[in-house]
Amino acid sequence: MSKILLHACCAPCSSAIVEYMMQNGMQPVIFYSNSNIYPREEYDHRLNECIRYAKKWGVEIVDDVYDHADWGLCAVGLEKEPERGGRCLQCFKYRLLRAARYAAENGFDTLTTTLASSRWKNLDQVNEAGRWACAQVEGVTWWDRNWRKGGLQERRNQIIKEENFYNQLFCGCEFSQ
Repeated sequence: MSKILLHACCAPCSSAIVEYMMQNGMQPVIFYSNSNIYPREEYDHRLNECIRYAKKWGVEIVDDVYDHADWGLCAVGLEKEPERGGRCLQCFKYRLLRAARYAAENGFDTLTTTLASSRWKNLDQVNEAGRWACAQVEGVTWWDRNWRKGGLQERRNQIIKEENFYNQLFCGCEFSQ
């Protein structure tokens, strides 16, 4: 069976995906890499919700280095871009490259992301960034599953209520508020 690294942006987006994987014999490891989130308190709040949900399922979670200043370099000149614009693509590439590198260094052969579950994200951009990131490292395959389909969007909404998750209304970067 593949070793799956699941890049996660937040607990609400992770919820139905983790549940689906665990119920279908997959054992993901969550990689929380979100230097786009600002301020740090927002990052920590979202991380703590992910940790809480991961513990429920017995899923390992890895907290990547938080470096908002470094992430900001990928957004230079794109600050005024609309949501789903060029800034988002660069942000996805930044975060998924970090995930792909971690996957390659730690024996994972498959990478996917919870970004593909959010109706606020452009799925084509997410997959473009994921394919690009995996092409930068050896031995990691991008899993381009649409995590909105097959009842997962509806299940996600149920879990958010059941778990009383903090459900943020913006992606996390200061340009999206």
